[in-house]
Amino acid sequence: MIREEVVPVNRQVGLYAYDQVDRTFLRERIDQFRDQVARRVSGELTEDEFKPLRLMNGLYLQLHAYMLRVAVPYGTLASRQVRALARIAREFDRGYGHFTTRQNIQFNWIRLEDTPAALEVLAEADMHAIQTSGNCIRNVTSDEFAGAAADELLDPRVHAEILRQWSTLHPEFTFLPRKFKIAISGSPQDRVAARFHDIGLIARPGPDGRPLFEVFVGGGLGRTPIVGTKLRDDLPEEDLVAYLEAILRVYNEFGRRDNIYKARIKILVQALGAEDFRQRVDTEFSAMDRARYRLEPALVQAIRDRFGVPAFEPEGDAPALLAQARKKDRAFDAWVRTNTHPHRAPGYLSVVVSLKPAGGIPGDATAEQLDLLADLAERFSFGELRVTHLQNVVLGHVRQDRLYEVWQALSVAGLATANIGFITDIVACPGLDYCALANARAIPISQKLSSRFADLELQREIGALRINISGCINACGHHHAAHIGILGVDKRGEEAFQLTLGGSGEEDASIGQILGPAMSEDDTVDAVARLVDFYLVRRNGTERFLDTYRRIGTAAFKDVVYAPA
Repeated sequence: MIREEVVPVNRQVGLYAYDQVDRTFLRERIDQFRDQVARRVSGELTEDEFKPLRLMNGLYLQLHAYMLRVAVPYGTLASRQVRALARIAREFDRGYGHFTTRQNIQFNWIRLEDTPAALEVLAEADMHAIQTSGNCIRNVTSDEFAGAAADELLDPRVHAEILRQWSTLHPEFTFLPRKFKIAISGSPQDRVAARFHDIGLIARPGPDGRPLFEVFVGGGLGRTPIVGTKLRDDLPEEDLVAYLEAILRVYNEFGRRDNIYKARIKILVQALGAEDFRQRVDTEFSAMDRARYRLEPALVQAIRDRFGVPAFEPEGDAPALLAQARKKDRAFDAWVRTNTHPHRAPGYLSVVVSLKPAGGIPGDATAEQLDLLADLAERFSFGELRVTHLQNVVLGHVRQDRLYEVWQALSVAGLATANIGFITDIVACPGLDYCALANARAIPISQKLSSRFADLELQREIGALRINISGCINACGHHHAAHIGILGVDKRGEEAFQLTLGGSGEEDASIGQILGPAMSEDDTVDAVARLVDFYLVRRNGTERFLDTYRRIGTAAFKDVVYAPA
């Protein structure tokens, strides 16, 4: 149910403001789960009985301990929420958290008995772990530059919040055939990998000046990677909820429940065919009480009003002062070139904070770093932080004449690596170090690759090149969507790694092609180095790795890796 504002609330920039109804619901849910945990600890509940209950509260049982996955709706955090995450890392984990490819954060060493207390800390900051697991609609992800990007047509967080309210504890969609993931971009540039989601939404200009949505359905990775099918490119805002409900109804009715490997909506779309699936959705959509679902402009505005708006200062001489600072410090200049993004407000930029230092673990942030990020958000970005699906964080609104201060503070904390979009901006899942499903560790090979290419001059020479690593075929590291993908496999009882080339999660979405047999960890690192060397020799001008690969073809790159010396 989507609720308009009924009581005054304190608005936080970029964040939907909870009211007493929201907070009461969270408290009741925690009390319920506290009782369930006590019954499990006492033995009154078996693990099989407890499993669906804990999953509904974001608690997984992994290889060595429980893992708590915390929801970060559409990737936006207030500084007070970041501090709550730091507190959980200190008090209930081992001093750090791990940001994921769904804009969530995971704590990998949670004790079962401590979970209700950790959820209490979250609730105090208007956060929770509901629907971060299970066969339901998961966290709706969004563009990390939402509300700030110069090319934005609409702020997708407003519509992501509408979808969050619609999907939370939805009576029809709490027990779907399989988990379901939605992403929404407010810009025609796909910064959310929309074509690799169960439903992907991309805003585009409409004929009357009002944005429309392109709707992609049936995309996904895992053991059956598929680029989503475009169902339509003209969905108006007022029909957003109705049309998505029609899609979910078709999936809920016809999706397979007899085979977990064929239960995702991507399999249903492929089995029925795009036209048959589209017709079923249209039939359902036409039969619905559209007035009941219609997003009236007043309702959308009411949700928008629950988000605080930044009070931007006049541009003044901010650009000139930034230019002076860049001339004086080459390292700062390099960081500005790679780690900032154009802002819609004159005199401002968005800052991407890399969580990928040389030899580091992609996506990990210590409690101390989280506290620092909260401080920086308050000092420089209206108290707001964003999480990216590429495992970095963003300060959305930084005045250009204060960038140098931000960079200096990040440098002291080891958070100023100037590598966004480069070869060491690696995406990796936790792999066999934590996950019971994994075949191989993803962290050590990511660290070796990061160290191998640590030289920033070399990274700038290589240019845009994305490496993603998954510890198993479930593809939580999105290796299929990388220019160079690395998949951990079990090869006769030993960890090994298979290379894929040519993937992309952007407008030119494509699935990486398997290059050849799996190799050892060290051989894989050496193979990546040879691929990069070959690319540098064969590229045309400043051509990207992906474009060189597509122009030359797989065979030439395969020879570089597997041809006899």
